[in-house]
Formats: sequence, structure tokens, C-alpha cells
Amino acid sequence: MLRGLPIGVEDFKKIRETNCYYIDKTKLIEDLLIDKTEVKLFCRPRRFGKTLSMSTLRYFFDIKNGEENRKLFDGLYISNSPLMSEQGKYPVIFISMKGVTGHTWKSSFSDIKLKIKELFKDYSYLVDSFDKYDKLDFEKYILDIESLEEADLKKSLHILTKLLCKYYNQKVVVLIDEYDYPIMSSYEKGYYEEMRDFLKAFYGDVLKTNEYLQMGVLTGIIRVAQAGIFSDLNNFKSFTVLEEKYSTSFGLVEEEVKAMLAYYEIGYEMPEVKKWYDGYSFGKDELYNPWSILNYTSDKILKPYWINTSSNFMIRELLEQTGKEGLETLEKIFNQEDIAVRITDNVRFGNNLSASEVWELMVYSGYLTVNGRIEDGRYLVRIPNMEIMNFFKDEFFFSL
Repeated sequence: MLRGLPIGVEDFKKIRETNCYYIDKTKLIEDLLIDKTEVKLFCRPRRFGKTLSMSTLRYFFDIKNGEENRKLFDGLYISNSPLMSEQGKYPVIFISMKGVTGHTWKSSFSDIKLKIKELFKDYSYLVDSFDKYDKLDFEKYILDIESLEEADLKKSLHILTKLLCKYYNQKVVVLIDEYDYPIMSSYEKGYYEEMRDFLKAFYGDVLKTNEYLQMGVLTGIIRVAQAGIFSDLNNFKSFTVLEEKYSTSFGLVEEEVKAMLAYYEIGYEMPEVKKWYDGYSFGKDELYNPWSILNYTSDKILKPYWINTSSNFMIRELLEQTGKEGLETLEKIFNQEDIAVRITDNVRFGNNLSASEVWELMVYSGYLTVNGRIEDGRYLVRIPNMEIMNFFKDEFFFSL
């Protein structure tokens, strides 16, 4: 009996326990442990496996069910690594910022409060072990969450690391998935500055000079320049699509795609699959879009899958901001002409973005990809594949 396809399943334990097809990416765990940088940010386009990777890290490190979770890694790369000794060793805080999408700052702040409340409830079994002061600190995030002000929420993750470290006598692994989701949503809906200022403290308090922190890992699409979240962090490194390190940790390399299609006996379509879903350049590696590959393997129909998983609001707005110049550049990209743009580690939001900054955002978001670097430090960009090409033609061809 063939294994099931984990379409939309981002929980590592569920994939392993329900015998779904799993592409082994656990070398990431070994690489993270060898790399002693305390706080790491991974920027990749949406639906490229970031959440599944964070779930994998959670089940690997978490001390709470360490013995039970150990069997999830049987037969995988990490099980044969000397660093398997780190499995089940640390308390883990895992929070996903996806879903913070309120139309106002007040509404989104309520969303964040609910996430914090649910996070603290996960550790309610510890409350009887706290002294009366720690107990008060802990319970207010469950019992009094609605009355708490911004200042209380900003320090909530730091407080939780302190309490977990005291209980387990072990430093804490902090995993923050889709850290930039509220930032992009607030930009779209008009309260970017309030969200930026809150998150700078909310993330910064737990990640900067935190004596209870063992390791921090964040994922997102972009590293936001103005947020200042990572300023003053001496032991921090971001890994974007431009970096060679960790380049194959997210997305699928050709050998992984071939093996998957062969398993489901559809490998004969490989040339067309490559044309539609390959072409992303991360570091020096070329990768396939995993979301599109999973859905194609299920449907066996070559059509857009990834492009329809969000509103694409930002891309439309950004191209409109560039006006005639942007559309003329887009036409050159359609015609496969070399277009050179400057791409930095930090992406800037706001009005009056230059055309180059727009292309930079589109590279990080997965709508364009790098096609080489030239001597002056700029990058050549291109449309990665047929799926994205069709999107641009459908959305913007009438404007050209």
C-alpha cells in the first residue's frame, strides 16, 4: 500500500505516525547543532517547508515527551548522527505567528493575546511547582490575559523561558514560526508601525541577552529592515535565499523529486514537472517548489498550485507602485532579458519603494529568483518556472 501524501500536514509527528511520505530533512538538526550561532533566522518563500521543519525541531528537542518522540526519528538521517544525543534534552517554546491578521491593531493584539494564553496553558501542569511569585507571573497569562497591557505581552516569552529553565534546570529552545506574518498583514491593512514596535520588544526580549535561552530559531519570508528586531543581537545570523549554507534545507532538490515521482509511478513526466515547478535558486542549488510537487503528485495535472495559496496582494500593489518603469522591467523579464537589481539582507517596507526594492521583495517572496551575480554586487533575476510565468501573464499582460 502506497504511503499517503501529507498535503497541508505540517506536524512532523502526524506525518510519521500516519505513515505519510516523508522526505528526510533531519540533517538540518545536525547542522543547527554544529552551528553555534545562538539565534538563527531562515527566510524562504511561503509553502517551502518552514513550518514542518520547525515542527521537526520541536519534537526533536522537547524534553517533555523525549522518550516517546525518539522513535519518530528512527531510520532518519539524524538517528545515525552523534548529535542524536541532544534529542529530548531541552524545554521548547514553539509559537506560530500565522493567523495574526486582524483588520486593526486592536484586533491583531487580541489575536496575539490568545496565542500567548494557549502557549502558557500548554505548561499548566507545572504551576503547582512554582513559588507564589512565579505562580502569579504564570497564571496572569492564562486567567487575566484580557486585562493585560502591551508591556505585559512584550515580556511574556522571556518570562516563560525563565520559568521553564527553573523547572527543568535546562536552558530553553525557542522556535518562532512565521515571525513576519503579522508584519506583512499589518502593512496590508494600515497599522504597520504599531505592529513593528510591538514585535521589536516581543521578540527582542526573549532573544537578546536572555540567560535562559539555549537556541532561538525563527522562520519567515523576509528580514524586515525597519523593525529593528535583530539590532543589538551579537549572536545572530540570518539565512536567506542568497546564502549557500542551509540552501537545501527547505524546498526539494531534483533527486528528492525524482524519488518521489518514481515511488508514485509518475516519473515519466519529469521534464514537464521540471519546467513547471523547478527553477528556484537558493545559494548555489536549484530547487523545486514542494507545495506544487505534493499537489501535482496527488492530482497528476500540470497546473498552478502554489500561486493560489495566498491573495498575492503585496505583489500586485508593489508592481503598481513601480508604475510604467516596473511594467517595462516585467516585460523584459518575460522576454528573458537580463535584469540586474540590488538585493540586500534587509527588506524595507513603506511607500515610495524604488523599483529595485520591489524586485528584491519579489525575490524573497518566490515570484522571482536569482540568476547569477555581477561584478558590481547586483543580482540578475528571472521568473523561476512556468507556474509563476503564467501568473504574471494572467495578472499583468494586459498592462504591457
